[in-house]
Amino acid sequence: MNDKTAIEAHNLTVSYNRRPVLWNVDFELPAGQVIGIIGPNGSGKTTLLKAIMDLVKKSSGYVKLFEQDLEEVRERISYVPQRESVDWDFPASVMDVVLMGRYRKNKLLKRLSKADRDLAAEALEKVNMLEYSNRQISQLSGGQQQRVFIARSLAQGADLYIMDEPFVGVDAATEEAIMLLMQEMKKEGKTVVVVHHDLQTAKLYFDWIVLLNTRLVASGPKDQIFNEALLQEAYGGKLNVLSKVGELIKEKDFPVREK
Repeated sequence: MNDKTAIEAHNLTVSYNRRPVLWNVDFELPAGQVIGIIGPNGSGKTTLLKAIMDLVKKSSGYVKLFEQDLEEVRERISYVPQRESVDWDFPASVMDVVLMGRYRKNKLLKRLSKADRDLAAEALEKVNMLEYSNRQISQLSGGQQQRVFIARSLAQGADLYIMDEPFVGVDAATEEAIMLLMQEMKKEGKTVVVVHHDLQTAKLYFDWIVLLNTRLVASGPKDQIFNEALLQEAYGGKLNVLSKVGELIKEKDFPVREK
């Protein structure tokens, strides 16, 4: 099996009410990297993830994961949607939620084993949430809920992690913890694909950047993508109002969120 390419998209178009949200997108994303999908609001970032996960209907084109269709490799893929899309009032404990990551199609009717519970506990420990195992998820802060969601994803033991805006609504400590975790996952040979909205931190966090604005503006190693021409093409006039982007482009310094 050739796992050099984690995701490839060809001629991918997705339309809502006949209006293209993604238009003729083509790219190949390398395995074993932390990859950021960035672009202005409404540029199709979340739709791209949903198209990869077969959650929206494609108008044209196709996506391959590790050179196969999603159904053939689903157990190797973990998807973390936006936190806002989840009903956090659902009566479940933190451990219950993380254990959901251990269920497979062939395990739905089987009891989870001690090994499953150990893996879930290990995942919670990685996100510093083990002490909250018995807490109801509705009682957690936004940052804590995001950590639990990521722990569930880790418990799956996937090879490819697809995350939609994991840094939204979290505190600086959680953001740093998630970023460090992504680097650990990379060291273990995992691939992490993240929709991200903050240009100021994108170059710090990612190895590879997909720059999107309905169509693909560019995809490549971050040093090739972070230049004024490509950013201007993606963001247009909006680029001028993004704070400190000039500093970012000139590579003077990359501001990290204040602690």
